[in-house]
Order: sequence, then C-alpha cells, then structure tokens
Amino acid sequence: MSSLSELTPGTWNIDKTHSTVGFMARHLMITKVRGRFTDLVGAITVASDPLQSKVEATVQVNSVSTGDEKRDGHLKSGDFFELEKYPTMTFVSTGIVAKGGDYALTGDLTVKGITKPVTFDLEFDGVGPDPWGGTRAAFSATTDILRSDWGVEFNMVLETGGVMISDKIQLTLDIQAVRA
Repeated sequence: MSSLSELTPGTWNIDKTHSTVGFMARHLMITKVRGRFTDLVGAITVASDPLQSKVEATVQVNSVSTGDEKRDGHLKSGDFFELEKYPTMTFVSTGIVAKGGDYALTGDLTVKGITKPVTFDLEFDGVGPDPWGGTRAAFSATTDILRSDWGVEFNMVLETGGVMISDKIQLTLDIQAVRA
C-alpha cells in the first residue's frame, strides 16, 4: 500500500490524457449508464504534511461523452448542465484525512453555479518515474451525489412508477499527476 508521504512537496499537474472524471447514473431504474468528461485541468499542491495538501480542478462541460452524441447533446442542454450558461464545473479541496488505510478528500464541488460540499473516498495508488524523466503520482476517488442538489433535475416518471434517470450519481476519478 502506498502512503501520501511518498509524494514530494510542490505542484503536481493533472495529466488529462491519463486521467478520467467519470459518472454513472441508473437509466429506467434497471441499467447503469456511464459517461466521462474528457477535458480537465487542475493541480495538486502537496504540502510538507501531505494531509495539508490542496486540490483544484476544472472540467469543461462541453467534453461530456457517454458514447451517444444525442444523449451528450441533451446533457449539455438546459435540461441538464446548461452548457451555454455554465461551461465549467470546479472542485476545490477543503481537507484530507486518513481513513483506515486510505483517505477522505473533502471539498467544494460547483456545478451550474451551485457550490456544495462533497467527500470522496480517496486512494493513493502510488508514485514513480516516467520514461521522459518526470515523476508521476496516481489517485482514485469515488463518491455518490444527488444531482438535484446542483439543480440538475430533468426526469420523466415511468408507467411502472419509477423514474427515467436516478437522482443518485456515482462520481469516479482516476487521476494521474505529473510533478511540475
């Protein structure tokens, strides 16, 4: 198991080509639909005490990808993310605490201009050299949120009594960062 103490203090930039901001929602109450945002920037500022480190990240809403262009277009519309009015989503950390052998990462998530606190279950996956002379670190994190907390409320009631899209959304982060 890796420890955050393996990280050297300083700035670690998120490598968007090797990172994923993913989400999963239930569709028709029976299947899972997954998607991701492909355009993200951010940095991890590692402190001497790794539990005092900070994370800031911005995701471009226009980069949403679910494998279906029509659905992606609908997600960008006023029914969901309102891309024209709110082109980005942001996360700014407020704390990291040890949790068993892993960590809890708390922070403020802003979607559609609404900022709410969230807590991710965070795993530090390790640190090591890359073939280009750099040093990379990897992290995985998950949390569940209610999309309605951020004003993302479009839905349809089904004849069976359920709804078309779950309110509960699972967020999954797989982040690789490069030491600046």
